[in-house]
Amino acid sequence: MLRRASKGTPALAARAAERRSARDWPSAYGWWLVVSDAAVLAAVFVLFRFVLLPSEQRSVTWPNGPGISYTVAILIVALLWMLALSVFETRNRHVVGSGSLEYARIANASAVLFALLVAVAFFLRIEVSRALLLVVIPVGAVLLIFSRWMWRQWLRRQQKARKYVYRAIVLGEHRKAAHIVSAIRRTPGSGFDIVGVVTGGHTGAVLGGVPVLGGYATAIEVMDAVDADTVIVAGADEIDPVVLRRLGWTIADRDANLVVAPQLTDVAGPRIHSRPAAGLPLVYVEYPTLEGYRGFAKRAFDIAASALLIVLTSPLMLVTAAAVVLESGRPVIYRQTRIGRGGTSFLMLKFRSMQVGTDDLLPSLLDREGAAGRPLHKVLNDPRVTRVGRFIRKHSIDELPQLFNVLAGSMSLVGPRPQRESEVALYDDTAERRLLVKPGMSGLWQVSGRSQLSWEDALRLDLYYVENWSFTQDIVILFRTVRAVLFPGSTAI
Repeated sequence: MLRRASKGTPALAARAAERRSARDWPSAYGWWLVVSDAAVLAAVFVLFRFVLLPSEQRSVTWPNGPGISYTVAILIVALLWMLALSVFETRNRHVVGSGSLEYARIANASAVLFALLVAVAFFLRIEVSRALLLVVIPVGAVLLIFSRWMWRQWLRRQQKARKYVYRAIVLGEHRKAAHIVSAIRRTPGSGFDIVGVVTGGHTGAVLGGVPVLGGYATAIEVMDAVDADTVIVAGADEIDPVVLRRLGWTIADRDANLVVAPQLTDVAGPRIHSRPAAGLPLVYVEYPTLEGYRGFAKRAFDIAASALLIVLTSPLMLVTAAAVVLESGRPVIYRQTRIGRGGTSFLMLKFRSMQVGTDDLLPSLLDREGAAGRPLHKVLNDPRVTRVGRFIRKHSIDELPQLFNVLAGSMSLVGPRPQRESEVALYDDTAERRLLVKPGMSGLWQVSGRSQLSWEDALRLDLYYVENWSFTQDIVILFRTVRAVLFPGSTAI
């Protein structure tokens, strides 16, 4: 079915070599990460050696054993840390730039190193500076994650300009290929540049802005013609296991990538596990739960972080309260009934950003903008908003009182935004899954476009969060929230 170009020719060998040298950016990127990781660890250990380490402690000692200078001990720990980062595949070509999965692997590698050092020190009764374990390892892990975040921002900017990407063609049945094309193209910086589609018929047509370049029998010719280095298989009845295996051989001859897209949407990598059975690479999908220790960890973090943030932001809240009173009087706090986890209602707190007694105007304003029947819509140029209110809304200062909601347990720091009862009444079965977790002060759609997102896109992001919750993802969203608050741009109203 798939015509196979001749292999072994000088022209094909030269082209493969050229492709390897020009497009093997993950390997080069991985080496830069090695250099970056080494630089971060060097800076941390230099700080430890010359600032944190007491001058009288010159060597690491243990009973009946020779003393080792701290310089040698630091080099050993640094090498073990670099080894752990490699063992946990934090620089794997399929992981780098992926965000939370990459950060989680760094955290896991650092945690294992910490446990190993503690165990060795305990069993051998080694006298070692506690700062090495209690300061250097945690600070180093945070700085490693931060450096990877900076690299990720650089990589995403390059990929938005179609640099450092995989040139890919999508192979599959028309609707399945269209779904893959749509999902990848709506996410700038995905790492893939879709340059063509191979499907049954429709040659010469356009699918999601991508040209259809041929049928299944010409897949390899199309791949060579557009100089693609990746084939994404979306699935089709005509592509049976034998055909797919032969396709994989041909792609391997070209030193290219074969990607098989399962019929799953918005599923994060950690939930997917491959387990062979009878020679079949079966894919298992786990469903996260916020019960048990996961729920306890999330709630403990909410309590500690919200209490700390209340203390840190109390001066800003006092200034905001004074500004609200000076412009439009009391009350300072606006209370509104919202729907929380499991459909229970609670009073959500905000600094008042609108004129007093203007709630009744909302239905008419929504009618004016033709959004009365939509669950998510913010009124543009809302005439009810005060001057102070416009500023505190833009920078999300009006939402700081919700820290008390988080402390009390009706909200979380991260989760889908709580909505009014009238909006929840418009939910279908899909949207109701937003209510499986506590609502949050911030969430995925708040840091992915804010007011510019449609209800469909916001719902997709909220459901992705619900279905793929992880503690690492919460931390990433909180960091992105800080950036969105400090630099709100044009998407905040």
